[in-house]
Amino acid sequence: MLDIQNYRKTYPNGKVAVDGLSLRVESGDILGFIGHNGAGKTTTIRAAVGVLAFDEGEILIDGHSIRQEPIRCKQILAYIPDEPTLYNHMTGTKYLNFVADMYRVPEKDREERVHRYAEQLEFLDSLNGLISSYSHGMKQKLAIISALIHAPKLLVLDEPFVGLDPKASFTLKEIMKEHCEQGMAVFFSSHVLETVEKLCNKIAIIKNGKLVRSGETAQVRGDSSLEEVFLELTDDNTN
Repeated sequence: MLDIQNYRKTYPNGKVAVDGLSLRVESGDILGFIGHNGAGKTTTIRAAVGVLAFDEGEILIDGHSIRQEPIRCKQILAYIPDEPTLYNHMTGTKYLNFVADMYRVPEKDREERVHRYAEQLEFLDSLNGLISSYSHGMKQKLAIISALIHAPKLLVLDEPFVGLDPKASFTLKEIMKEHCEQGMAVFFSSHVLETVEKLCNKIAIIKNGKLVRSGETAQVRGDSSLEEVFLELTDDNTN
């Protein structure tokens, strides 16, 4: 569903943000992408969804090149950044209809999906409020619903649990599991290692722009906890 091949990104100042990263997310996978701040997680995610250009390598979404077929790729995936950009002058309902229109989601499908996810996230009563009046957590819920409205094959999320209360976080995890049980896939970054360890069937760890370990969760973790493995692999005193 997501195939990152020898991806490299260098910024104008010469800093190599990500160096030769290769990673695959298959249908049915929930892959947790972890690393310290500045390790290259968000840079990789933004390139994967077509927001950020890159120097070398290739990124395929369900077999389509994000370079050559950006529109096709964006029809297949949904992206929620760590700070979702919403239109504050709109109501939640108007914003969701705007997104649904962009993806040409039929009226019956959009109504069913909005109602289902808003009910799960306990957001139905807030849909007609102005986005400018929403708290950070409410905006995050709206972003989640908008990401799911076109039934994407791939969900790409950057720190999706930030700002959510415990119940909403649990609901999002259940939605992610359900998404993957239907043959879709999730690729997300998080600093909450306990969540990654429990939720993901695959994990990738990045340090200083390079992938230092990836694979099935049990394989990455070994006989230790994910926290222990992460701290060992990302210690600045290790290569």
